[in-house]
Amino acid sequence: MKRSGRRWSSVWDCFEQVGNFVRCIKCDATLKYCGGATSSMINHMSRYHPSPTPPDGDEKPVICGVQCIDDESPANSDIMQVSVVSPNVNMTSNQPERDYYGERKRLKRSSVWDIFVKVDDEVHCTVCDTKLKYKSSTTSMMYHIKNKHPDSVPNDGVSLATHAEVTELISRMIEKDLLPISIVTGDGFRELLAYTVHNYKMPSAGDITRLIEGHFHEKVDELVGQLGRVEKVALTADVWTALPFHVYITVSCSFITEDWQGRSAVLQTHKLSPDTLNTADKVTERLLEIVQNWGLPGKVTACVHNNTEDALSAHACTRVTWDYATCFATTLQLAVSDGLSEDLVHIIVAAGKLVKHFNHNLLAGEALAQKQLQMCLPQHKLIRSNKARWDTICDMFERLLEQRWAIKAVLSDRTITNRQEARALEIGDDCWQIIENFTPVLATLKWATTVISAETEVSISNIYPITFSLIQTHLVPKENDVEQVSEFKLKVQRSLRTYMEVDSKDLASKPALIASILDPRHKHLSFLTPAGRLAAKVKLHELVSKQDVITSTVNTKDEQQETPVTPDKSQVPLPSQMRSDTKNTMMLLLGDNYSSSYATDSEAQVDYYLRDIAPSLDINPLDWWRVNGPRFPKLATLARHYLCIPGVSLPSLLSEAGETFATMRTRLSPDQIDMMIFVNRNL
Repeated sequence: MKRSGRRWSSVWDCFEQVGNFVRCIKCDATLKYCGGATSSMINHMSRYHPSPTPPDGDEKPVICGVQCIDDESPANSDIMQVSVVSPNVNMTSNQPERDYYGERKRLKRSSVWDIFVKVDDEVHCTVCDTKLKYKSSTTSMMYHIKNKHPDSVPNDGVSLATHAEVTELISRMIEKDLLPISIVTGDGFRELLAYTVHNYKMPSAGDITRLIEGHFHEKVDELVGQLGRVEKVALTADVWTALPFHVYITVSCSFITEDWQGRSAVLQTHKLSPDTLNTADKVTERLLEIVQNWGLPGKVTACVHNNTEDALSAHACTRVTWDYATCFATTLQLAVSDGLSEDLVHIIVAAGKLVKHFNHNLLAGEALAQKQLQMCLPQHKLIRSNKARWDTICDMFERLLEQRWAIKAVLSDRTITNRQEARALEIGDDCWQIIENFTPVLATLKWATTVISAETEVSISNIYPITFSLIQTHLVPKENDVEQVSEFKLKVQRSLRTYMEVDSKDLASKPALIASILDPRHKHLSFLTPAGRLAAKVKLHELVSKQDVITSTVNTKDEQQETPVTPDKSQVPLPSQMRSDTKNTMMLLLGDNYSSSYATDSEAQVDYYLRDIAPSLDINPLDWWRVNGPRFPKLATLARHYLCIPGVSLPSLLSEAGETFATMRTRLSPDQIDMMIFVNRNL
């Protein structure tokens, strides 16, 4: 194509002329071309093929009138702007973009069309039925909306539908962050939204409450459907305090789906009156009420709780059909508290005081960072222990041991720390030796808590293998242990024996031990004595026999409901059917499963299962049962019943995210606490 007498525009690098049209080389779009104007091509490039390429230097600026509509001003103004004709600049031109047939092409749909509807040469307001003349301009419609319907004023880029989306996002934010619903009434929050969303009508607290209630009912219906499809569930009862006189109990459930996926959900949160805290009957009545409301009678295998006041004990078991088990994290916390002597407590307090000094004293903190660089130590801040979590003592000691010499260097520098302050903060060498000897013991206990508290893994079956390992190996005093550490080990060992009832004659009936034998990784129960293993095997046989009774009862009812079918005696077997008849006769004589590797007899299933090779410890037992369930169908049913039991009352509380959740839930209104926790934990 040859063009002469005109300055070449860079837009022709992307277009070629075809008669009275131009074709885009990049996307094959065809535009009307007349009068030598390139505005439509420039608009096309800036809209569909934006490029960071700077404008050509030889292109001269042109002055064009840009008509702007200010949403907040009823008058339009013509603003003279200087632009450079370039495909990289989106500018308004006298030659609008046109389609293939030369018709005017709408570049952007005005938001006033969310309220007006075009009828022939008129536009009708959908709010008040007002009719206006329409001649390709939306100005009259904008005036009408601003004057007659100021609450519905649309804004370009933010339509009425977007306002509804913003309100929905506000409700989701309140649910996810457990914020008080009253936050929408705050002046600061309203000012923020008024600035970010033009003409946004702020919803009231009642509007947000109704939205969250809608989410709540949707999730309730969904959870009811899921629970209706499972055979057994396990409950967890988490007793917690919001204020000194506000005590709540949050009841959750755990279950295993048909495809062997572990699931958990919060059911309800109730406020407990002070006179019911130590009354097992009152708490049990609350649990029975929740089970009845959710349609779970006869489906509960066990209830795990963290109540240290023994409000849920064996006395309450006479009124319910499930077993009670204490949260392992709570049990271990009690055992660790029992093992701390006065000397260890004194060292913990001194270490916390030292950490507080470096975290709050700016000069000392900067000096510690410089010493870390000089000594090539990791650039880590010191960690202070949390009274509510004993495992943070281990974190504090590990960080102090890592930064020990940098700390001593800062404390010995008199330009940073005076002599009196240094004497009050310094930890003696004998205390450092105790910390060094004590930290590995705490680390082992922390690892045990982490394993049992895992939310993505089966945890109930790990409790007794880990407990016996702690008692028999890790908590046995060694020759190089200092006196305080040896005493701690013996005390924790005794406490674990008492709390976990490891010497009880009824150990085989504990849900945690039954789960251990149903976990293919621990089914050999090598941590038990021969007598203990025999008792556990007898218990497993007993449970399978009960399962047979239940199954036979259900099958008998189904057979009674079936209509007997009379065979057709007119059918005579053909010679070609003799071979199949012989096969059927052999199956009748020897049994359908004569050549099958799968066990059908209950005792045989248990024996085959226990003799089968145990998988490695890194195997998820649910994955193992998904594959091997058809081999041991009766044991698979029991595994689904017991492996769903969690090891702790609320696993996430033992993590940083869980600790944040525990803090956020204390600021909720008592009237909305059940709904808010439900939608938050069941996202």
